[in-house]
Amino acid sequence: MSFPSGLLGTNHDNGSQGKLDSPTPNGWLKDSKVMPEALDDGEQQIIEAGEAKYHRLGWKGLTIMLIVEAIGLGALSIPSAFATLGMVAGVICCVGIGLIAIYTSYVIGQVKIAFPGVRHYGDAGGLLMGRLGNELFTAMLILQLIFLTGSNCLTGTIAFRHLSDNDNICSVVFSVVSAVILLLLSIPSSFADMAFLGYVDFVSIVAAIGITIIATGIKSNDSGLSTVDWSALPHGDPSFSDAFIAITNIVFAYTFASCLFSFMDEMHTPKDFTKSIWSLGILQIVIYTITGATIYSFVGQDVQSPALLSAGKIISKVAFGIALPVIFISGAICTIVAGRLIHGRIYEKSVTRYINTTKGWVTWLILITVLTIISWVIAEAIPFFDDLLSIASALFTSGFSFYLPPVMWYVLIRKGKWYSKENLLLSVVNFLIFIFGLIVLVGGLYSSIQDIRNNYRTGNVRGPFSCGSV
Repeated sequence: MSFPSGLLGTNHDNGSQGKLDSPTPNGWLKDSKVMPEALDDGEQQIIEAGEAKYHRLGWKGLTIMLIVEAIGLGALSIPSAFATLGMVAGVICCVGIGLIAIYTSYVIGQVKIAFPGVRHYGDAGGLLMGRLGNELFTAMLILQLIFLTGSNCLTGTIAFRHLSDNDNICSVVFSVVSAVILLLLSIPSSFADMAFLGYVDFVSIVAAIGITIIATGIKSNDSGLSTVDWSALPHGDPSFSDAFIAITNIVFAYTFASCLFSFMDEMHTPKDFTKSIWSLGILQIVIYTITGATIYSFVGQDVQSPALLSAGKIISKVAFGIALPVIFISGAICTIVAGRLIHGRIYEKSVTRYINTTKGWVTWLILITVLTIISWVIAEAIPFFDDLLSIASALFTSGFSFYLPPVMWYVLIRKGKWYSKENLLLSVVNFLIFIFGLIVLVGGLYSSIQDIRNNYRTGNVRGPFSCGSV
């Protein structure tokens, strides 16, 4: 696997590093018409307060932020993926894809350490492909975050409708309520300010999953475990689309790599990121594998997605009630990441970017409102959980978590020839991960589109912006 040397203005075979195309921390001041020496005392204080505000995150805080982003919706789709793939393939996919995600996130962290000025994935795209890469990767990241928030909005709609148990209330009403909650939780602009909610988020999803596992286990035991129709191999003859949607839903569960640059940019000691990567990665693998295997073995082929629906009418209400924090906190984090990226670009050469002035707060509130509305529209336009997750996985997670990190390793991190003794194994590993990412991109997108067409053809889902059940 080789890339044109012109992708980056450096020769990494000799271990040298090139000039960073994207701004370095505080580098926006150097290019600004307002140079540091020209700032008055008030502006200088705003800058100092802003820098302090956005560099308070330690490795534990980073772990919490990654947990908020990663462990949530993904866990709720895992059991249905097991039902399609079978127990053996489900476990292999959960563990295997999880290990790949840990490695690719480590590569991303290495890029951030080597190029401190990389503030988000768009800047990494600038390193690879100049201005075009910056714009392309930035657009992809913003779209992914909007889709993620839309997924949380849709899940909130499902939760509220299930909790209300009232068919007379239009589903659009619940989706609007979900969007408003997501907007209110998106108001804080600093990840450190949101970190404390991460603990609530983590306890919420673990408790909801735990209740679902216990409830389905008791229900299965009462009816007889031997009667549950789970299987080690795929049940029946799943279509290509069904199988690939199951795989992309597992891929979706490991989406934390896309925001790693943004989170690390707020760390006071970025080199500690490896502690967070391993902590989160192992935790995800354990939670996802246990969740998928146990709920599938207790419920069998009738397991629903989100998985909380499989716990029985009363218990699922309890589980959904407990899961409400994770639904909305995770979605709000995605809006904040997208908002920070856009706001920082709009006001790159102004103190307004720090969001600690009146103008900064007004523009911030307008921006996150617009982003939330767009996410709500997507949630209403694609009102089915599995396919919305699959689309997001195929279009964006396949790149940010899988086929792009190997390219960054080859172009930005690697030292020496790819076939040298010290690089050969990693070269093969990165090439295989790159191919896997491309397969997820093409196969996942095709399968999602096919499944959406089938669902509309058979009438299995409500129409967009309608009052039907979700």
